[in-house]
Amino acid sequence: MEILGRVSIDWLGKKFWLLAFSALLLTGGIAGYLTLGGLAYGIDFTGGTIVKVKFAQAPNLDLLREALKSGSTTPPLIQRYDHPAKNTVQVRMQTVIGTEQGMETGRHKLLVMLREAFDPEHVESSRVDFNNAGLDALRKYLLGADPDNLGAQNKTTREIEDYYQNLAQWMLDFRNKDCEGLVASLDDLKKAPGISGAAIASLKKDYYAGPFAIKGHDSVGAVVGLDLRRRATLAVGLSFLGMLVYLGFRFKPIFGIAAVVAVIHDLLITLGLFSITQKEISLTVIAALLTLVGYSVNDTIVVFDRIRENLRIMRKEPFSQVVNLSINQTLSRTIMTSGMTFISVLALFLFGGEVLNGFSFALTVGIIVSTYSSIAIASPMVDWWYRAMDQRSRRRTA
Repeated sequence: MEILGRVSIDWLGKKFWLLAFSALLLTGGIAGYLTLGGLAYGIDFTGGTIVKVKFAQAPNLDLLREALKSGSTTPPLIQRYDHPAKNTVQVRMQTVIGTEQGMETGRHKLLVMLREAFDPEHVESSRVDFNNAGLDALRKYLLGADPDNLGAQNKTTREIEDYYQNLAQWMLDFRNKDCEGLVASLDDLKKAPGISGAAIASLKKDYYAGPFAIKGHDSVGAVVGLDLRRRATLAVGLSFLGMLVYLGFRFKPIFGIAAVVAVIHDLLITLGLFSITQKEISLTVIAALLTLVGYSVNDTIVVFDRIRENLRIMRKEPFSQVVNLSINQTLSRTIMTSGMTFISVLALFLFGGEVLNGFSFALTVGIIVSTYSSIAIASPMVDWWYRAMDQRSRRRTA
């Protein structure tokens, strides 16, 4: 479908202006990288903590963000997940809270931070939050309280221990499975099979149902983050190599080299804008960059394929004329494809929320740059190569 009609633009005649514009963008990115302290890596690469919290009521996200700031210069990234009515959020923090040797210590620290914000009346209380209680603590409490009076029923110590072990497990299973991690009231335990009223009454003396529950707590260490960064770089590098081999076989080696140079140009400009804006580089951004690699190459291949087709028809025409004609012939397709994709990712950038901001920003910028590079970088590079080879062959014949 032709939306522009017949276009006759001398793209190669404007190549020096286009290259100067690319140089300006690259210089700006390098300047931003050097003056602003480089790229802002997320916790996937620097280490940090990922916490999943369920609330009894819709939480105040600003209060949650402030409570978990923990001295980091980068504010926590808060993402709602599951059905909105379930009031469940995931918090990504650049501060490592807890290690493999001290996960319980880290969990306790998180509990204190959240309790100060959402449950201040129990900060200094000796009562235990049932929604954040573990199996071992609950078993010990029930064993010591003996609410079902098993000690007076001639039960052996082993039988009593097994009974309260199972009772504690039933309570937690009801909380985690039936109530999805959080009970509104300890009276809800009456709905669970096998739990006596005496056990619930005893539990109420020292336990209460808190307004939130930590459903998950994972820490990513700096060593793991460094390994992820290395793997991400390797993934992008291997994608370059795969494209170079594929395009070298499908066209000629120079086409593969030109496409890879164009992709590197696109990624450098995109990363330069990330450096200038100090947007966080996360695994989702890496996914966007890999998507951008594929998109950029696809757009370049469309132009290269038309060049190859026109070379068979226009054998006596100058190569520069063939390149210009091929770009103009594919311009309508490029505008339609890139335009529709750009509108989609721009909408995602504007309305997708904070979590998808980096991902959509990379694609929004990348689509513009990759469309531009197919015309301004890849095509002039192939034209330069053919002219250089032509001049060399003329010298040999002379």
